[in-house]
Amino acid sequence: MPPNAQDVHGSSGGLAMTAPAASKMDCFLTAVCTPLNLQFIDVSYRVKQTERSSKAAPGGRISHSGSGAAAPEERTILKGITGEARPGEVLAVLGPSGSGKSTLLSILGGRLAGHHGGTVLAGGRPPCRAVQRRTGFVAQDDVLHPHLTVRETLAFCAMLRLPRSAPAAAKAAAAEAVIGELGLGACADTIVGNAFVRGVSGGERKRVSIGHELLVNPSLLVLDEPTSGLDSTAAARLVATLSALARKGRSVVLSVHQPSSRVYRMFDSVLLLAEGSCLYFGAGRDAMDYFASVGFAPGFHVNPADFMLDLANGFAQADYNAVTTQQQGGSSVKQSLISSYNKVLAPRVKASVVAAEPPPPPHVQSGGEAAESCSTSWCNQFTVLLRRSLKERRHEAFASLRVFQIMAPALVAGAMWWRSSPLAVQDRLGLLFFASIFWGVFASFNAVFAFPQERPVLARERASGMYALSSYFLARTAGDLPMELALPTAFTVVVYLMAALNPSPVAFALTLAVVLAYVLVAGGLGLAVGALMMDAKRASTLVTVIMLAYLLTGGFYVHSVPRFMVWTKYTSFTYYCYRLLIAVQYSGHLKRLLPPEAVHGEVGPGACVAALVAMFFGYRLLAYVALRRVRK
Repeated sequence: MPPNAQDVHGSSGGLAMTAPAASKMDCFLTAVCTPLNLQFIDVSYRVKQTERSSKAAPGGRISHSGSGAAAPEERTILKGITGEARPGEVLAVLGPSGSGKSTLLSILGGRLAGHHGGTVLAGGRPPCRAVQRRTGFVAQDDVLHPHLTVRETLAFCAMLRLPRSAPAAAKAAAAEAVIGELGLGACADTIVGNAFVRGVSGGERKRVSIGHELLVNPSLLVLDEPTSGLDSTAAARLVATLSALARKGRSVVLSVHQPSSRVYRMFDSVLLLAEGSCLYFGAGRDAMDYFASVGFAPGFHVNPADFMLDLANGFAQADYNAVTTQQQGGSSVKQSLISSYNKVLAPRVKASVVAAEPPPPPHVQSGGEAAESCSTSWCNQFTVLLRRSLKERRHEAFASLRVFQIMAPALVAGAMWWRSSPLAVQDRLGLLFFASIFWGVFASFNAVFAFPQERPVLARERASGMYALSSYFLARTAGDLPMELALPTAFTVVVYLMAALNPSPVAFALTLAVVLAYVLVAGGLGLAVGALMMDAKRASTLVTVIMLAYLLTGGFYVHSVPRFMVWTKYTSFTYYCYRLLIAVQYSGHLKRLLPPEAVHGEVGPGACVAALVAMFFGYRLLAYVALRRVRK
């Protein structure tokens, strides 16, 4: 890491960048950024709801009347919202909870493309992939890798999202500059954490999420509740930072639940929503004058944001010198404001947006396309994601509890089968089958939670164009190998030595190879089920049923399987693993010790190996195809 990138100093309010780091970052980002004018015209959004007419039945059950068929209903979230976010300005979306702020920001950030009504234009044209790469979106919920430090999180993001032409030193300097800009220097080497892992504070975690998007210096920056979790001073500094970024030619759109008066003064434009309808769109400094012109003016000095939120909630007290001195009902206040907006402001807003400048000529548009072509290469994506996966999962894979889960059963099994004789065939067959079932269940259950837990991160990062799904999947698979295979190796060594299995070095090596291959196949099953279900509870239930079926068809409990059920054992990787372990332990002259049912009429070692190889690739291919359904 360059010395200049680390040369930061702190104060009570946060950290400031040194001039070399700041200038290096500013020069780099200025070269990439292209102004982007965002227009949205008559944007609407509806969701379908299913309701059933029901009544309580005896015993607390719910009985549905009639045929019980679902009656689909549509709920309108947004009702024809029109506005514009201009380069160099900050557009603030205000409104109470449930007013549609997050939905509107998701549409403007490209997260709901094709699922809404109305028109969204970026640079005078419908958004394309190049525009998406130039858009930074910060969701309300922080979606980050909990076991990475703040510095590692931003460094990996810089390596994935910054252009391939940028040298590694410049990417590291950009990450350090963002750390300084957002005041994260004091916690730069602390893990991010989440609700279950202790890490940085909630406000610091939010700033890390913002820094994640600031690294690419987006032309359009969309932030959903970026000041949540911050005190008023930190919120004001954050909005001041966003305002400074906007002044460099970016369009910044953010939603704020209840900004202070000094934060409100930084907003260039304001969009006020109430129950999906627009109550005001225009310059922030003109909002109070507009509401006064339609009969709603405060009789005393008040924070404009508080006054507007009161109106959006339908609250108009007599103190506000409304048209009538009597307190009005909430519904009538909102209806009055909606009617006034539709008559007074809406025609002017729509005319202004529609009459905006035409799209720039092709040679200017090519800047955005160039930005798309500057994405990092597939090989670099794989390398960076592999490094990140190893760092993120090392804590979980080798946690003390996980090691105890493996080594305790190994020691118990070794003690139970202590120095067993090769002549005790049934005892040894029981040990081999125990090893098969243990690792089938353990590996599949660990893997089944992988993709459901990482779905939010995967969806966000893919939506930002950070990497291809194939590079993520292969890096995730390769990164799991050291963690997946280290503990099975230790388990096999302990059990093998304590139980005094076949002393031949070749037999030990083959036994270890079979166990490790079996672990990879079982893990593949878990990945496939998790990717298909994308719900940890449902996926774990399905894996339980599958592994129970494999337990019964593994070839240890039942030998005379009914003819109509014979096919089931050939779908069980436990069966193939068990057959291979028997073949390794009882090869050569020891084969004569096996009972007839363990020798005759069974699948040979070559077919078992082929079946495991096919399942290894088949399960992972299924998992990859299922992951492609994850919405960006």
